[in-house]
Amino acid sequence: MAKGPSYNVPFRRRREGKTDYELRRGLISSGLHRLVARKTRNHMIVQLVRATVNGDRIVASAHSSELRKKYGWLGNLDNLSASYLTGLVCGYRSLDKGVNEAVLDIGLQTPSRGSRVFAMLKGVLDAGVKVAHDEEILPDEDRIRGKHIANYAAEISSDAETYSRMFSTYLSRGLTPEKIPDHFSSVKEKIGADFGKSTKRQ
Repeated sequence: MAKGPSYNVPFRRRREGKTDYELRRGLISSGLHRLVARKTRNHMIVQLVRATVNGDRIVASAHSSELRKKYGWLGNLDNLSASYLTGLVCGYRSLDKGVNEAVLDIGLQTPSRGSRVFAMLKGVLDAGVKVAHDEEILPDEDRIRGKHIANYAAEISSDAETYSRMFSTYLSRGLTPEKIPDHFSSVKEKIGADFGKSTKRQ
């Protein structure tokens, strides 16, 4: 790596815009496991990571694709509801591994109040894992449950053409959009039961 009195070549991942090493050092120095939240175009990925001198070690993880395969979630896998449920799964798995506290790592993502990342955080918190946060960044409970989608579906239900066009994906999976909040609660209960936890129906 070229170096000089006024020139240093940044690490490759820094050059590629993949890692903020200063931020990473601060998170690792906390001494806590990192709750790593990453989003893709279609999914949410959550990992509980322990830093070691030989590299990161994944202690627990969850992927939103599991929601459909294992718990029968019929909604999208990249929205607030799926993000929350994915966080809930990872939170329960973290507790099973004996980890009940972590620090949030959202990488280079720009923090946005009520975003998918913070819906995931809400799921982890509700599972029982402690993560330092500001309550104001968490999305509204009704939005997590998909109530806003259900309300909009009810509003346009009289226009059959628009309704079927807007919600074709949900309908193709056999999910009536007005029933999303109830479906969310049902899947949340399944997840709780899978880990031997009782969940309060929302």
